Amino acid sequence: MGLSVVTTADTITIRPASVADRSAILAILEPIVRAGDTYALPSDWSGDAILDYWMAPAHRVLVAEIGGRVLGTCYLRPNQFGGGAHVANAGYATHADAAGRGIARAMALHSFDVAREAGFTAMQFNFVVASNERAVSLWRSFGFAEVGQLPGAFRHPRLGFVDALVMHRML
Repeated sequence: MGLSVVTTADTITIRPASVADRSAILAILEPIVRAGDTYALPSDWSGDAILDYWMAPAHRVLVAEIGGRVLGTCYLRPNQFGGGAHVANAGYATHADAAGRGIARAMALHSFDVAREAGFTAMQFNFVVASNERAVSLWRSFGFAEVGQLPGAFRHPRLGFVDALVMHRML
């Protein structure tokens, strides 16, 4: 069952991903991974490796659609095992053609609900690239606090070494 979110111009439907969504998810993720400026993933990974990472068995993967076209995806998973398994971790990606249409915001809001329903009490992002201003701004707007800063932890392809942030919020 999907959630429909009405924005000013579009209806965004968020639903669990299926095997049939793999090519659409790869179309979103591959340019992001190749750019190498927001995710700490090898930019030379194959498409299969990208999908294996994103759609790992431990990940609950969602997609966001507008008009039947998948334009965003996110995953949820426990941030740690054992005593840390009550804290969620997540990753989000939006198709470049859909920037600024509220897809990331809608996926985030929906994922918070999904995480709470799954028994998570908080969400933590372990490695938010500080130069990714759109992501940092979005997470701050949802009340995420920067609980750690990792100096020079990310090698940005144009900016050199930039900080990574650890961001956290209760659900």
